[in-house]
Amino acid sequence: MSDSTARIDRQPSTTADGIAVAGVSHGFDGEAVLEDVTVSVNPGEVLAIIGPSGTGKTTLLRLLALFDRPDVGSIHLDGTDVWAQSERDRLAARRRIGMVFQEPNLFDASVRRNVSYGLQIRRDWDDRLNQWFSRLIGKKNGTVATEALEIVGLEEAATQDASSLSGGEAQRVAFARALAYDPDFLLLDEPTSDLDPRNTAVLEEAIETARDQGLGVAIATHDMNQAERVADRVAVMLQGRLIEVGPTDRVFTDPDDRRVQKFIDGELVY
Repeated sequence: MSDSTARIDRQPSTTADGIAVAGVSHGFDGEAVLEDVTVSVNPGEVLAIIGPSGTGKTTLLRLLALFDRPDVGSIHLDGTDVWAQSERDRLAARRRIGMVFQEPNLFDASVRRNVSYGLQIRRDWDDRLNQWFSRLIGKKNGTVATEALEIVGLEEAATQDASSLSGGEAQRVAFARALAYDPDFLLLDEPTSDLDPRNTAVLEEAIETARDQGLGVAIATHDMNQAERVADRVAVMLQGRLIEVGPTDRVFTDPDDRRVQKFIDGELVY
């Protein structure tokens, strides 16, 4: 095990199902944030992204979500270079990806309305539904919203005003809203960093449910215990670089890069 040579269990995801960044470098205002990062999120798995603050975890999620275009490298969805596609195809790709941010932003409306509103807008825009068919879809949206709220344990709060929710409940609504879009991939940026143990446990169960339903899930987290609990694979980032990727058990018990063990043990601080 060395400081300079780490084993990166790379997935051939640029030619298979999944979403991946390949050889990606990216920065802001001339300052590099990510350097030569290659990693995939595969269907039916949870990938935990860990590393010190400021190491590029959120930037990586934003690139995977297709919010930003990388300065160097490519982003692939099911083997296709997304940024080489037309804007219309790229929009279709983006709609297959849901993202939940660290701070939930909810509408001043009921919990159910928060979960179903975006789905209604999307369907109206895509299909140009007539008034009659929109009413039918509205009923379906209500069912979808209820199912999503059940996953996060808030079905009984469906008619409650979102502004009355606790921070943990609001984050669970944000998670349900992302699920309601029926994405293939779900990206989570420190979704439980400010939550109490109960809300954290509920969201971790929801993450497992999403994985069991076949979604590919990536979660950026500072919680090492959480990464061990929920992740199938772990990606370790340090100073904008990916220094190790592999099965959770191996990365936590027998990492190739000595810096990974130091970080996990709390001995490496940046």
